[in-house]
Amino acid sequence: MSRCIFLVLFLALVNELHLSHTTEVAVNDKDNKLCLYANLMVNFSVTYEVTPNQTQVVLIVLPENVTTDGSTCENTTSTLKLNFGDGHSWAINFTKNTETYQADAIVFAYNLSDSSFFPGSVSNETKSVTGKPAITKVGVDTYYSCKSEVLTEMSVTQTLYDVALQAFVTNGSKSENETLCAADIPTTSSAPTTVVTPTAAPTSIPTPTPTLPTPATGVYKVVPGENSTACLMATFGLQLGYKQGQKEETINLVPNVTHVNGTCGVNVSDLVLTSDTINAMFTFTKDSNKFRLHGLNITITPATGVVFTASNTNLSLWEATVGSSYMCNKEQTYNVTDTLTLYTFELHIQPFGVKNEQFETVLQSCTFERMTTQRWKIIPTYSIIPGPRSPSPTLLK
Repeated sequence: MSRCIFLVLFLALVNELHLSHTTEVAVNDKDNKLCLYANLMVNFSVTYEVTPNQTQVVLIVLPENVTTDGSTCENTTSTLKLNFGDGHSWAINFTKNTETYQADAIVFAYNLSDSSFFPGSVSNETKSVTGKPAITKVGVDTYYSCKSEVLTEMSVTQTLYDVALQAFVTNGSKSENETLCAADIPTTSSAPTTVVTPTAAPTSIPTPTPTLPTPATGVYKVVPGENSTACLMATFGLQLGYKQGQKEETINLVPNVTHVNGTCGVNVSDLVLTSDTINAMFTFTKDSNKFRLHGLNITITPATGVVFTASNTNLSLWEATVGSSYMCNKEQTYNVTDTLTLYTFELHIQPFGVKNEQFETVLQSCTFERMTTQRWKIIPTYSIIPGPRSPSPTLLK
């Protein structure tokens, strides 16, 4: 068994607005044959210390541009190591028997001395965390496929999704056969028996509504630099309804304990709101005439400690003419995914063209007292944090 010579092919699967991307890597052996293949998305929620009594949370996404120094391909073991940024890496180790292979460990290393991504960190060390991935019993000469989000609980929370991965490639060609993850396998059940009582009046089950008080309205501004003015402005109250298993919960974003970060680009801007329990990322896009909310990623860490995540990058909300702002003082309700509902209150937003930290004229606003619940299809190639557009101290590109 010998260590391999690696040839890495980086291909980005990007939608027309360049909002979502995957990291695609092909590792070749010493004979220049494919021995390991991966096409996936992975993100991390990292908490680090900024003062002796204060921590901050950042969302990190595995970027498109990586190297594979440290990867290996051998007969019964292999390692995929993806290096990015200033001393950050993500590695996954595999073992194989005669019929199947599995992932034994995931190791994520992050460099806290990289101030461009961990501003104000009191530590300069590189930390490493290890978790046990749920990738088991993958058939030899098949690739592991998982569209669903799979969490790995470590001291850092990892979310792996939209995965196509083959650790032991035979004959230099990726297999066309797949082994599905458990979350992607459809479940079947017998049809429930309905008992009809002739005298009973028909009833309907209403969509659950929030039981918490109306959330406080926060004022959020993205400022690109120390001597700059706001390039994105938003005011709203935010309440989230989410479902874990059969249990439905609601939670409010509390403005006075929420940190504001983000980026402002020519055609894409992000607003990132982070508290101890909620990480929310709003991605806005614009064309020549209109801007809109196009992507939303939510991570909730409730008191129970069971992390909830949901994303949708196929939205078209809060649309307004470029050069104006969007306003809706009424409560709005959106079913963002099957497990996430968004409630907004006293919304006013302008993600592009902010001047002198003032909202431009409102040309578009909501017209209904409470908007009809809407639903959008989740496309498989969504991403929690888009690819790099402009420097941001809290978003690792």
